[in-house]
Amino acid sequence: MLAVLLLAVAGAVGVVGILVPPAERLTGDESQAATQPTAPTTTPAALPTLTPTPTPSPVVTPVLRLSDPVPSTGPGSFTYATGRGEVLGRAGTLRRYRVAVERNVDEHVAEFAAKVDASLADPRSWIGSGRLRLQRVPDRAGHDFTVYLVTAGTARQMCAASGVDIRVGGKPYTSCRGSGRVIINLDRWMRSVPHYVSAKVPLERYRTYVVNHEVGHELGHGHERCPRRGRAAPVMMQQTLFLNGCVPNPWPYLEGERYAGPSL
Repeated sequence: MLAVLLLAVAGAVGVVGILVPPAERLTGDESQAATQPTAPTTTPAALPTLTPTPTPSPVVTPVLRLSDPVPSTGPGSFTYATGRGEVLGRAGTLRRYRVAVERNVDEHVAEFAAKVDASLADPRSWIGSGRLRLQRVPDRAGHDFTVYLVTAGTARQMCAASGVDIRVGGKPYTSCRGSGRVIINLDRWMRSVPHYVSAKVPLERYRTYVVNHEVGHELGHGHERCPRRGRAAPVMMQQTLFLNGCVPNPWPYLEGERYAGPSL
């Protein structure tokens, strides 16, 4: 009887081994994974290529005049630009010039010198003749003339010493040239003139004009008139006072040729 019972138990164990083979028994996460459906594999859609919107260039409004306070008088003493500039021009007589700013003027002498140099270095300026060279030199070097930036009161005194009256309506208004002196009135340097402003001519162009005009006097050129309404104004025309139908122009040479009007 005992033998029969042992054989029955052994048979039952064998049946269990057949139903659940050891190699297929799973536990824990493996069991859960085996019971979850497999998700289909998908390829992500390509993102569209975006073209960046170009940033618009800022609109630069040219400066027509400066509204900063401008001193009307000064001490009559000067600060001179240091250093020696390049020789401007291809050939011809060499004329050396200094650059000076009145001491109480809130305009750095190096900036003024750079503007003077740029105005005279352009091939449309006086070196365009091919018979003149110019060079800026320091204070104590040998020089032929000096370009001054001074207050209106000092300009009146310096110009009067050379016999030139720069008053308009009783006030010192224009710039001038004296013997060996190119005298730029600070009021005009900062504020330009009404007919330039109303025509929206940038202040920098007026500054170029006044340098070339007064240096032109130093080089021996006299005043000229508007040749015809609508034409460019000759640089030796008194553009600070009027245009008489001409168009503002800061250069004595246009398209490689000397541009002039009838003499006064």
